[in-house]
Amino acid sequence: MAGAGRPDQPEGDGSGAFLRCFGRQVKLFRERAGWTQGQLGARMGYGEDMVSAVEQARRIPKPEFVDRADEALGAGGVLSAMKEEVARARYPAFFRDAARLEEEAVEVHVYANHVVPGLLQTEEYARAVFAMWRPRLDEETLERRVAARLARQDVFTRRPAPLVSFVVEEVVLQRPIGGAAVLRGQLEKILQAGRERNVEIQVMPTGREEHAGLGGPLTLIETKTQQRIAYVEVQEDSRLLTERASVRPLEARYGIIRAQALTPWESLAPIEELLGAV
Repeated sequence: MAGAGRPDQPEGDGSGAFLRCFGRQVKLFRERAGWTQGQLGARMGYGEDMVSAVEQARRIPKPEFVDRADEALGAGGVLSAMKEEVARARYPAFFRDAARLEEEAVEVHVYANHVVPGLLQTEEYARAVFAMWRPRLDEETLERRVAARLARQDVFTRRPAPLVSFVVEEVVLQRPIGGAAVLRGQLEKILQAGRERNVEIQVMPTGREEHAGLGGPLTLIETKTQQRIAYVEVQEDSRLLTERASVRPLEARYGIIRAQALTPWESLAPIEELLGAV
């Protein structure tokens, strides 16, 4: 959740195989109707490239795509019945519960010390992050992870809008992942996101002598039922913490991290300065 390019094993958790199966179903219904990919796309309000990508399991369709395909192809609910599993297949198994909670959260708070948080990443930056993972991800998995990461950003347009805060290490904003052009676009997006009324972005200066975040990245989620949940990850291990005894210290730590960082208003200056230097 912090945004790193974690690997997954699509064959092992079934997500890759399921998406290929769904794509074949769409193709079979389309061919039964005697339509080309472009003709189906036109009937649904999508481009030919999107239909092709779904049939080849290179893109994970959103629920509205699935419903429109079912209706346009006269699938009688066969495709729509797979909608929930298609949505779950966006994410590797270890992240699915966290992603579901994030989608329904009323508050999300993120501390990031390696890369820009996934909720703030541009498509180009996300692709560069996933491309750097070793051992390398195959192209299909990489594109699926990029699409899933961008889909998570629907949290910003959801109504009512959740309260979202980020504390990002200054060095993260200096790291030219993907090259100067990618970093420039990423910094611009961070500035744009920071202007949203429900989003607060703070920079942790590299020169801080006191720092409560040395334990690593963390995410706090508050649900509609007022339950606070924490998500942490490092290397191959990720954990979703629900017990108050485990979550409370991380809440306190995040509060101290925010106090040690620049305020949201003060944070604009270093980001703008970095943008001008790229």
